[in-house]
Amino acid sequence: MANLTAMPNIGREMARKLKSVEISSDEELIEIGSKEAFSRLKAKYPNVCLVHLYALEGAIQNVEFNCLSKKTKATLKEFCDSLK
Repeated sequence: MANLTAMPNIGREMARKLKSVEISSDEELIEIGSKEAFSRLKAKYPNVCLVHLYALEGAIQNVEFNCLSKKTKATLKEFCDSLK
């Protein structure tokens, strides 16, 4: 079980927010997935945006969020838009 900040795209502030929604490790984030993690964050922090969702997915895939495929970004954008 590694520290969340060891993952790409996850800084201290994102790690703090994730812990506040009961996600405390890289394993938990990977198991829960970016969409569920984002939904939890959005419920508690309404100002989180699409870039946060990209960051979570990038962390799970172990890549910088700007390296996600166009298809992945489109799917995530559609999900984010559905939460509005």
